[in-house]
Amino acid sequence: MADAADLIIGVDAGTSVMKAVAFTLSGRQIASASVRNTYTTADNGAVTQSLDQTWLDCTRALRGLAEKVENLAGRTAAIAVTGQGDGTWLVGAGNRPASDAWLWLDARAAPTVERLAASDADHARFAATGTGLNTCQQGAQLAHMDRYFPDLLAGAETAMHCKDWLYLNLTGVRATDPSEVSFTFGNFRTRAYDGDVLAALGLTHRRKLLPEVIEGTETVHPLTAEAAAAAGLKPGTPVCLGYVDMCMTALGAGVRSEGRNAACSAIGSTGVHLLAKPVSEVVLNAQRTGYVIALPIPGVVTQVQTNMGATINLDWLLQLGADLLGEFGVTASLNEMIGRVDQWFAASKPGNILYHPYISEAGERGPFVNARARANFTGLSSRHRYPDLVRAVVEGLGMATRDCYAAMGTLPSELRVSGGAARSASLRGTLGAALGAPVRVSTREEAGAAGASMMAAVAIGAYRTMDDCIADWVTPELGAAEPPKPEDTERMTRLFAAYSDARRGIAPAWDILAAR
Repeated sequence: MADAADLIIGVDAGTSVMKAVAFTLSGRQIASASVRNTYTTADNGAVTQSLDQTWLDCTRALRGLAEKVENLAGRTAAIAVTGQGDGTWLVGAGNRPASDAWLWLDARAAPTVERLAASDADHARFAATGTGLNTCQQGAQLAHMDRYFPDLLAGAETAMHCKDWLYLNLTGVRATDPSEVSFTFGNFRTRAYDGDVLAALGLTHRRKLLPEVIEGTETVHPLTAEAAAAAGLKPGTPVCLGYVDMCMTALGAGVRSEGRNAACSAIGSTGVHLLAKPVSEVVLNAQRTGYVIALPIPGVVTQVQTNMGATINLDWLLQLGADLLGEFGVTASLNEMIGRVDQWFAASKPGNILYHPYISEAGERGPFVNARARANFTGLSSRHRYPDLVRAVVEGLGMATRDCYAAMGTLPSELRVSGGAARSASLRGTLGAALGAPVRVSTREEAGAAGASMMAAVAIGAYRTMDDCIADWVTPELGAAEPPKPEDTERMTRLFAAYSDARRGIAPAWDILAAR
């Protein structure tokens, strides 16, 4: 007798890794398999990826998962796919690639972004999408191609995203999802394409390149026989098109639970900060930065701000210490240095040092955009020592997080955190104090794949609504709330006023320092 179909496979096609993860229908992760992603960079700012290789890597990850789960094909109730956002994946005749994909890392559209962002029409585009224009986005990339690479578009029939390309290979259907549409070519209020946005991008005549929009919690398509043979799964298995990986990760990590909206930050190399809210409560900033991305819950979106450098600031300071030790013949790895962060933080006294965490050579992108922004310490005196610098950098990450949430309106009443840095007690405490809100850690290992799989669980009727699914898949994975101490919140609030003043005041100096 065949096993019952009791599993959902979530595919998460990230920039670094392609993952296939098996979950039970109630949300327990039982196995995962991954394949390293590969892409090509060039001196002109190009960052491209082979579409065919991406599909091959997807099938390799699925077959790798089958090696870990007995009778995976027979037990799979649905497959869900999400992936890296933005970028441009062009498909031509016969569903074949029209070119290599331009990834979100590709910088070639920079002059087009400058031109479009300076136009009056960009105000209408931002009002509809809630999203600042940048080189990552398909809208900017297509506009750049239209002007400088028209031959590239001449051979294209459809412009897709990474997960859309995988969905096409799995089902034979050309489609995209409401999240990518709403912040790129559409309106976050309607979750549909918007003619004014296309006009602002100069792409009205390219409308035919944009695929159908489908809602993955309501519509699935069957796995084709060809795809099933390549992946080692059963033909006809329902396939769900998830939303973009950013909001899938937030959904899996707890940006909403118990029927209430919350905030979710992933503190990694960069800082990604998402705040779930009703459409009516969206606050758009005057700087025209950030994203508004739909969630697979009616009437609910996430506002998003991302700061360019998060833990890379700490890595820089710790490596500085390790390099100095090396001058005296003492070897200390970065991991060993990271292991001492909480100890150094505790050894320091709360003071008045500010650190602006703009250590990335790309500057800053949230909540303001300035490629010339650079990191700095303010308030140093001769009594300060290395542990004080560690505290200042950790607190700088808290300040940057508050800066991002403040640009989205009111600060959140609770913060959920994910990412390796969430294991640091000093960072969790600092984030809570900076926001004046309790912090809860999500223990979900593969939040992106889980978020997409949750959509599939609703689509196949395992749950009636997404909130019902969240109750089983998300809430049990959230740790206890860690409230900040009132005196820590008072201090961080006071320092944030100085942090904001210093950030604005030093900006003209960045221009001078960047002059050649």
